[in-house]
Order: sequence, then C-alpha cells, then structure tokens
Amino acid sequence: MALLHQFMMEKGTVTYRSKFLQSDTYNANSIHNRIVISEFGTLALPDPCKNVFERFMSKFELPAMTDNTSVNYVQYKGDYYVSSETNFMNKVDIETLEKTEKVDWSKFIAVNGATAHPHYDPDGTVYNMGNSYGPRGSFYNIIQVPPEKVDLGDTIHGAQVICSIPSAERMKPSYYHSFGMTKNYIIFIEQPLKMNLWKIVTSKIRGKSFSDGINWEPKYNTRFYVVDKHTGQLLPGMYYSKPFVTFHQINAFEDQGCVVIDLCCQDNGRSLEVYQLQNLRKAGEGLDQVYNSAARSFPRRFVLPLAVNLNAPEGENLSPLSYSSARAVKQADGKIWLSYENLHSKDLEEQGGIEFPQINYGQFSGKKYRFFYGCGFRHLVGDSLVKIDVENKTLTVWKEDDFYPSEPVFVPVPGTNEEDGGVILSVVITPNQNKSNFLLVLDAKNFKELGRAEVPVQMPYGFHGTFVNI
Repeated sequence: MALLHQFMMEKGTVTYRSKFLQSDTYNANSIHNRIVISEFGTLALPDPCKNVFERFMSKFELPAMTDNTSVNYVQYKGDYYVSSETNFMNKVDIETLEKTEKVDWSKFIAVNGATAHPHYDPDGTVYNMGNSYGPRGSFYNIIQVPPEKVDLGDTIHGAQVICSIPSAERMKPSYYHSFGMTKNYIIFIEQPLKMNLWKIVTSKIRGKSFSDGINWEPKYNTRFYVVDKHTGQLLPGMYYSKPFVTFHQINAFEDQGCVVIDLCCQDNGRSLEVYQLQNLRKAGEGLDQVYNSAARSFPRRFVLPLAVNLNAPEGENLSPLSYSSARAVKQADGKIWLSYENLHSKDLEEQGGIEFPQINYGQFSGKKYRFFYGCGFRHLVGDSLVKIDVENKTLTVWKEDDFYPSEPVFVPVPGTNEEDGGVILSVVITPNQNKSNFLLVLDAKNFKELGRAEVPVQMPYGFHGTFVNI
C-alpha cells in the first residue's frame, strides 16, 4: 500500500511524518484484512468465506482497478497528486499528506491510464502519455494539460489528446514508464517489452497477476517516434535501434537539427520478472543468484536527425554532432538505424549501473546539460548515489555499507545559474536494527555530506520523490 513520507525542513529543524494513502483500495483491504483489489504484481484471491462455486464464479467478475497510487508525486495546475500508471490519481494536501480527491483520467479524455512521469513546460503546461484500447487497436496518446484553473475546483479539466500513435501490434502494445521531451518535441519509445492484452484481460480467470501479461520479446527492434508538441504532428522519420528496454529517460534536447535523447537502458527486458516477492524474500546465495540474473542499466545517448533528405546517401552517419559518437544511418528501406553513445566509463560497472536519474530539471530540462544524478545498483535496490558528468564521463559516488539510498532529488540554490549549484536530498534506509534511517543532504558539486537527519522509525525502500518549497 502507498505510504507517503515527508521531511519538513524549517529554520534548521527537520520533522518527519508518514501516512498511508487513504485510497479506496487501502480502505477496502483494511476492512477485509487482506488484499481484495489486485495490484500490478499481486493477484487478489477469492473471498475464503465463499463456497467453492461462489469462489469459482468470482474469477469471471471484472477486476476492480486499483487506486493505490504508489509511484510518484506529480503536479497539475499547482496541485499535487500521487500517481501510478492506472486511470486514477489521488490529490493530496502536500503539507498534511491527507488525500483530498480521487481523479479519474478516463472522465476527461479517452485513455486507460497515464504515466507517473509527466513533463512540465516553464509556463506550467503539462505533457503526459497514456494508452487507449478499442476496436481500432491500441494507441499511445500524448496528453496536454493546461497550466491554469478556470474554476477553483478544477483538476485536469481541459486535458486533451494531441496525438495518437498506433501500436505496431493491435493486441500487444509496448509497456513504457516514461518518455522524453524537448522544447518542441515529444519523444516516445516503442520497445519490445510487450503487453499481451489477452493475457491481461484473462489474468483473473487464469489466476495470474497483471504483470504476467508483460513479456520481453527481443525479436522486435526498438522504435523512436518524434511528435511536434505544438501541432500534434507525428514526424515522418522512422528511427530504429537494436532491442533494449528503458524505464527512465534522463533528458532530451535539440541541437543542429537533431533531437538528442539520453536514457537509462537495459539490454535484457526481464527486470520485472526479477522483482517478484518470492525472489526478494531470498537470502545469501539465493539472493545473489537473483541479482546476478538482473540486467544492469547504463546511460546511453541517441541522436535523431529530424530533416532527413530523401536523397541522403545510404550507410553514412547523418548526425552532425561532433561531440557525440552516436550514429544515425539511413538504410535501403528508408529507415534510420540508430547506434548509441555510452555516457559512462567502466567505473560505473563497479557501481552496478545506474537508475532513477535526476537533473536540475527547472533550469535544464529540454536543454543541453552536463550532469545527472542517480542510484548505483550493486544490490537489487540502490546502494549508492552517483553523479555523472556526461561530457567527460566521470562519476562521483556516495555510499556507506549497509545503507540504501532512494532516488536523489536535486534542489537548486536560490539565485544561481550553475547547473550543479544546489544540494542532493535522498532518504537512506538500513536493515540494521542498531542504526537509524535518515534524510541525507549532499553538496551537488562534490557530493560531500552537508548533514543528515536521523529518524528512529522503520521505513520501506522508496523510489520517487519531490521537493516542494512551501
């Protein structure tokens, strides 16, 4: 169940609070003292108080959609919501962590859900992506939400779909967790991590969770789509690369007629299979075997030339960017084959790769940048914080044995224009009962510790967070 955390810093004092999100799913599970609404990887079992016939027939009832929004904090029109990837979001009071309203995307636009990683324009306009399924097939929809409220009670009123991209396979659209955005373009990646809609729809009958319907199919290549976010027009370029999976984009920007997108990439898309409860409960050699079977995630850069001449020669690199070794080569069939540039040195392999990337978003999102921050993964959960310089490919690391930091949150120093002028915040937990969990504060420039606020309570490992200046 979604557990909201808050560290409030005021005049040198840090206070902590946490609260279970009072979602309808949480309340239903609490009343019955068991899981009654299925989650992504957890199947709700039939009521044990029913007889055999009633339990059998319950398998044919349509499953309720969870509103256990446990992935990320997002912002629309100045209000904060907690989001996952279903059609529900929960609006929360950012100071008290109280749920104030449940919002259903499908009441506003024809989508069956939206990501928990929207992008924000400087004026407050928000872009997101969500799927839709129907007789015409499956579509990846780009969503635009206006920046301001018309009425005080507005939530995502005025949201509209500005572009619908048909899935390559009607009943097997790709799973995606995030997308890229520059000043003028949205970049969507259709990867060979496929959602078998028939398996998902029949999961309850088959006694399987939703995640059982998601499969890695590397016989397909990965495709990049570029959409003009001002007109909603899908650009004609057909960009492909070898199969890979990405969950989090780092940043994207435009340069010399190209879109440059940086991603955390894995060459094996079976990560979702690794993070199952039966694997996480293992210890010793068993847990080591699970970790060794997991794909590592590394930062890569792709360059997509936008204006490709029909007479462009085949086999030549179309990228004009002298600072990147990424290649874009026109094939005989007109497709552009992309080869990536690694944005790291071998030192990152010693940290187990990197995930949960963060940048100085307010000043450098959609712009050429130099630094990003993330978690190193020498274990199944992050065990270090890493800063990477994408220009010279060096890294700086913070780690302590037996401690596991969450996603680094960059907070800029007020008034500075320096890209790494700020601090990194991360919630660090430990399984050691003799030590405390804490909020860590690092200088973003050199990763030297500026302070920590210890909290003598148990906390689960968390993924995404945000900083709010109240």
